Amino acid sequence: MNAASSIDVVLMRGTVLEARDVALSFGETPALRGASVTVRKGEILAVMGPSGSGKSTLLHCLAGILVPDSGEILVDGKRLDTMSEKQRSALRRDRFGFVFQFGQLVPELTAEENVALPLLLGGTRREEALRVARAWFERLKLDGLERHRAGEMSGGQAQRVALARGLVAHPDVLFADEPTGSLDSLTGELVMDLMTGAAREEGTTVVLVTHEPRVAAYADREVIVRDGRVATTAGVSG
Repeated sequence: MNAASSIDVVLMRGTVLEARDVALSFGETPALRGASVTVRKGEILAVMGPSGSGKSTLLHCLAGILVPDSGEILVDGKRLDTMSEKQRSALRRDRFGFVFQFGQLVPELTAEENVALPLLLGGTRREEALRVARAWFERLKLDGLERHRAGEMSGGQAQRVALARGLVAHPDVLFADEPTGSLDSLTGELVMDLMTGAAREEGTTVVLVTHEPRVAAYADREVIVRDGRVATTAGVSG
């Protein structure tokens, strides 16, 4: 698919998430200064920018982790920023998945238990949650690591376990904050190949924060955050 037709496909999709003129400060330090962005259903959106630009803060606002000082965050057209903490927690549990730079696996749990965690928190019975979790190990080239703990796996293996955990509950949106930042380039490419491939198969929207152009190249579309604002929208990959 060429770039022009990719743009057409993205523009035809409905909106799942939107930030409208969002501002947020940490004490006296502004992180976002009127950032606006639209995320369409099923797209992989790369949010790029230098360190300290506000890109991770924007992701955390879109995910309902942080509440902006002003502006609006909408999910499927409904205000997310005015929800209670309990409502936002339920939204993150039921509709969102997360992959962070360092995986953040629970060290006391085995790999399969880590993957099953979102299902267990959602009320799925343990036996069923583990059965569903195990299906991801072959899919993400993790065969044989089901009973390993975080300290017994390489960085790339642990990050793929974190990816499986982020996708196991079939979220509407996967938030990935520098998912390859702690990996070497070859391992990072493997993680990105698996993440984007699985997301497209599942129809999952991905909001990907990165400062690396080679990682952003996996996305359908890129936006650039500078000084707390979404400054430009780059062309759709294709």
